[in-house]
Parts: sequence; C-alpha cells; structure tokens
Amino acid sequence: MKTNYIYNKVLVKVFSYLLPLTSCLFMSCSDFLDILPMNSTVLENYWKEKADVTGAVNGCYEALASEDVVTRMGVWGELRSDNIVAGTNVPNHLNEMLRENLLPTNDMCKWSTVYNVINRCNIVCHYAPEVEEIDPNYTHNELKATIAEMKAIRALCYFYLIRAFRDVPYTTEPSIADDQNYVIPASKFNVIVDSLITDLESVKDDAQRRFELEKVQGKSIYVPAANNSRITRWAIYALLADLYLWKGDWDNVIRYCDLVIDYKKQVYEELLQMDQINDVELYDGIPMIMEATVKGTKDVGNAYTSLFGDGNSFESIFEIYYNGNTGQENNWVSSYYGNSDNAIGRLRAADFLMDGFTSNNNQVWLSQNDCRAYEAMETSGNSLSITKYVRQSASFSLQRLGIVNVAGDRRSRKDANWVIYRLSDVMLMKAEALIQRSESDWPEAFQLINNVYKRANNISPETTAGSLVYETYNTSKEKMEDLLFEERHREFLFEGKRWFDLVRLSRRDGKTDRLVSNVVRKHRQDQNVIRIKLTDSNYIYFPYSKSELKANPLLVQNPAFSNTEEGSLK
Repeated sequence: MKTNYIYNKVLVKVFSYLLPLTSCLFMSCSDFLDILPMNSTVLENYWKEKADVTGAVNGCYEALASEDVVTRMGVWGELRSDNIVAGTNVPNHLNEMLRENLLPTNDMCKWSTVYNVINRCNIVCHYAPEVEEIDPNYTHNELKATIAEMKAIRALCYFYLIRAFRDVPYTTEPSIADDQNYVIPASKFNVIVDSLITDLESVKDDAQRRFELEKVQGKSIYVPAANNSRITRWAIYALLADLYLWKGDWDNVIRYCDLVIDYKKQVYEELLQMDQINDVELYDGIPMIMEATVKGTKDVGNAYTSLFGDGNSFESIFEIYYNGNTGQENNWVSSYYGNSDNAIGRLRAADFLMDGFTSNNNQVWLSQNDCRAYEAMETSGNSLSITKYVRQSASFSLQRLGIVNVAGDRRSRKDANWVIYRLSDVMLMKAEALIQRSESDWPEAFQLINNVYKRANNISPETTAGSLVYETYNTSKEKMEDLLFEERHREFLFEGKRWFDLVRLSRRDGKTDRLVSNVVRKHRQDQNVIRIKLTDSNYIYFPYSKSELKANPLLVQNPAFSNTEEGSLK
C-alpha cells in the first residue's frame, strides 16, 4: 500500500517537478557530455544560462543511476559477503568472484563509469560559477546549492571506490581540455577520506534543506519523492557520518547522526499536526514506519512495502530514483535479484541465512518473528531467492511462523529505487560510534539497536517482551560490536552494505579474522583456500583492472594480486 501521508494532489506535483529530471534519466540530459566533443571550447559555448546547469545536474543523476554504476554499487558492496551465492545463468566473471577467485581481468574491477560520474560533477563545479556571472536568473545561493549537490555525488562515488579498491586516483579537476594530463597515481585511503570530509564540511550547509512542493495548512509539506531522490543537506549529513565512521571520529559520527534523527522527528511532528501520517510510531522518540498498520496485530509487511516496494518512504534520506512510467529500469535488481518472470535471478541468498529457521535454530535470526527474514527471501524449490526490492509489496501474518513465503506481488516494471541511506542506517551508525567511544555510552547504543530490532519484530515500543536484553551483550566491547554488526546484517540484507561493513570491521581490528569467520559460512567447498586468501588484508580489496593499469602506468597493483599473470602487464 502507499504510505498514507502521500496524497494524490501532492503526487501530481511531485511527478511534474521530477519530470525534467526523470525524463532525462537514461535519455537525453547527457547530450552536452555524450554528443558534443569533450573539449573546453565546446563546453564553454554550452554554459550560458541556468537551464544549462539544470541539464548538467540532471545528467549527473542520470549517470549515477546507470546500470553500470548501480551494478557496481551492488557487486562491490554485496557479492563477496556472506549473503550471496550463484543463482541462475550467473556470468562467469561474477561466478569467479563468488568463489573468491578474483583477478584483475574481471569486468567488475573496471571503474570508468564511476569516474564518469565524478567527471560530470567536476565539470558542473567548474562551469556553474560562470553561468552565475552571465544569467541573473541563476542566483548565488542557487550556485552554492548546486556545488554542494555535485560535491556530495562526487564524494559518494569516491567513497564507493575507496571501500572497494582502498587507494584510487583522486582529482577534483574536470577532464575538459585536449592537452590535459589525467594520468595520476593513486591517493591513499585515509588521505581521500580526509579530503572528502573537508570538501563536504565546506558546503554542507549550502545544500537544499528541502525541495518543497506543496503548502498544506500554511506549511510546506515534506514530500518524499522530491526530497529523497535529490541530495539534500540531510543526505550530506548522513554521508559525513559514514565517512567519519570509517575515519574513527566518533564524536562527529554522533553529531551528524543526531542532526538527521532530529530532522526526521521534526518532519514527523509536522505531518502529525497536518494529519498526514498514521503508520509511523515513536521508538524512544525516533519515528519509524510500523510493520503492522494496526497496533498489536500480527498482520505485517507495511514497513517493507513503504521502504522498498513504494520507495521514497518517510525514513528515506537518499535513494536512486527509477520511474517505471518513463521506462527507467533498475536492471541490477531485476537481472541479479529477480523480477516478475524469474523466481531466482543471477544471484540468490546463501542457504545458511535460513538453515534451521523453522526450528528457531539459525545463525542470523534471533526470532521467528523477525519480519525481515520473510521480506528479504523466499523459498524457490531447494533454493532461496532474493525478494528484497523485487517485491512490490509484502503482506503476511506472524501467526504462520517459519514459512518463508509472503503474499505480495512482484514488480511488473523494473523500477525499484536503490536506497543509499535511510533512517535505521543512521541509527545504527550512531550506535556503532557510541560503542567505540565509551563503555558509558553502551546503554544508549543498545537502545538504538533494540529499537531497530523491535520494529522489525513487530514489538510495541512500550514493551520489553521479546526484545533484546542488554545484560546479554554488555559484558564486553566485542559482544556489543557483534550485536551491532549482526543487527546491521539483518537490517541491510542485500542492500549493498554487508561487504563494506566487514571490511570496516577488519580495518578496525587490524586483521580479517571476523570477516573470514562470517564469509566462509556461505561456502560449501574450498573453505580452507578461501580462509588463506582472505587472511591477507590486501585481498579484501579489489585488484586494479588490467585495462586500468595499461591506461595509467602510475598505478601500482594491489600486492595481493601483483604476482599473478593477470595482475601484471607482461
């Protein structure tokens, strides 16, 4: 079902607002980059008015939403984790990666499409100030908001690159002149993190707070479809929190998470006063979408339908938007997870995720009441198919425990939005920082984790029955960490976050032991070989593509792959 606070009048305005953006996603907004020659003379002739900036910005979103880029977001963040195994008709390069037989000739080691997004953003940042000088309709505040938006998309792309490859070439200069030299060495992971943080800190408060569309009772109503599919100030805050998490600056993680959480509280109060919301409940003051629309019932699935079926939910902070009405397609989900025609896509869920679930003896799920188990997967013959994002809706009763089959239609169109940040991610980032900062912060961290768990298990915020028990986990920092990462595992199944979570844990530990113990659970063969490979901390990153090494002789191959024939230029 559609979330109750989005009503038809506003939706009409949303689609009319997004039409210039969505009509050019996958279509024509990239003409200034793809059709015109890439040289400074032509580009300078292009940048004359505000509409040129708008078209270029839309082109950046188009590139970000392209199949190549979103597939890499999913593959880099998910495929090597414990979640995923081979499904049907899996391409050989992904099959090899699933077996941890990762070579520099693998197609997923190519990064040119991600750098294409970065260069588009660099070009806008370079030329937009010139438009301000020419076109009086393009104000200085609009320019600052544009720059903030572009720097955030650029930072997001670099963040994906460094989490996948560790050290990568880093530049904020656009590739526009024929005589420019863009062969540059890789910058170190920590140097890039610091640069991204500095860059975002300088523009974070220039970004749009809201893309407002409609006045209701004299107030500007929050419209998810307009505010979650564009970079807002809150999306930048979430990205900064994530960057600080990898940096290990716990105070700043908490500060930015609190800003986002407080904003969601504000939006909730506004919608509540205007009677525009009735499926959100407060968990220790934090508004979250309920699994059951009627409090106390066992009929659930509402949170899934809002978050992943409809998309652009109240909890969303930033997600990549696809409009099935205009033919935009998220082929990452439809090809690799599944669609209306195929029960199993090229990838499927690892068997251990549901082994012993019906007897309440599973490694992942603490309870048979956890709605996420039913919503993310379903049995298909002897296998588990992935249904997160694939289903348009979910509806089931927790009275039928242990049955991984849920009523709800699969998508008739390939238009699942791809969620980058949502509220529970921010809550769990804050919890992670609290655990690391001080033992005195553990009770607050636990409460945040328990709130996410309660919502997923359809437990009322006012009750403790069936919820997590603090004393089970507060005996050591490692137990608190394990609880946090296990809850992130349950909450973000198949969302492109799991491998990155394990890499972050390994960086903090200074060793890969916990990563290895999790990953080998999905492997039925060659466990010892995989353990040996992943013991090398260099191996948890991807190798540079052989084609990239040829194009850029200043790149030095990841040591874990430099001795292979495919990793050299010989």
